[in-house]
Amino acid sequence: MKYSPETPQDSAKYAVGRAAVERYAHDGARLGLGSGTTSAWMVRALGEKVAEGLQVVGVPTSTSTRDLALSLDIPLVDINDLDRPLDVTLDGPDEIDHDGDMIKGGGACLLWERMVAEASTKMVCIADDTKLVDHLGRFPLPIEVVQYGWQATRRSVSALLADLGYDVEIIRRVRDGEPVVTDSGNFILDAHMGVITDKATLDTNLNWIAGVVEHGLFTGIAHEVLMASPSGESRLIELPHRNAARIPEWRK
Repeated sequence: MKYSPETPQDSAKYAVGRAAVERYAHDGARLGLGSGTTSAWMVRALGEKVAEGLQVVGVPTSTSTRDLALSLDIPLVDINDLDRPLDVTLDGPDEIDHDGDMIKGGGACLLWERMVAEASTKMVCIADDTKLVDHLGRFPLPIEVVQYGWQATRRSVSALLADLGYDVEIIRRVRDGEPVVTDSGNFILDAHMGVITDKATLDTNLNWIAGVVEHGLFTGIAHEVLMASPSGESRLIELPHRNAARIPEWRK
């Protein structure tokens, strides 16, 4: 089945999705399948190749990606059944800066996205060119927290941010009048940062707070960035000097 994007931005997302599939989805590849609108276009492009005979397996980063992949007959494997790292995870950002650091979690999938990325030999950020920014923070920073005591957790997050010099609004995410609940059963707090000035410090310190499960500031995780414009032109940005706040030694 062929897809026809209806907007220029969707055209860029589809273009980068196709480019990612062409570059990384070879026969036998084990792929992490990202979440969000750009990743959905990539999964659709992958489905077209699978229908033509490409043999791959994927690990989805959300139930929505899982359902889309299954509808396209893309073979999936549970992350618990991996006997070695995935070859590459292809996932999109809500924002990405010139260092390759990202804000992710607009779709409330940040925990699974980070877990799948860290279960991969390589993580490639796929994005349309509107996602590139000079400074992270205009997009609210998602923080996934357990439901128990979430208001106490929010106060602790607020205190940490104040200590770091931020004066921000932190809002529990709501959709259709109800709190957003992640695939792991947690809430999302959105911190309206404005401009993030100390990415590494924030990345490491947020996870020390009891009740915080994960957050959407992904520093030093991407190995490459693949970007595209609505015209279909794509470009690859390699990130050989990643400044990782926290990353397993075996992935360095």
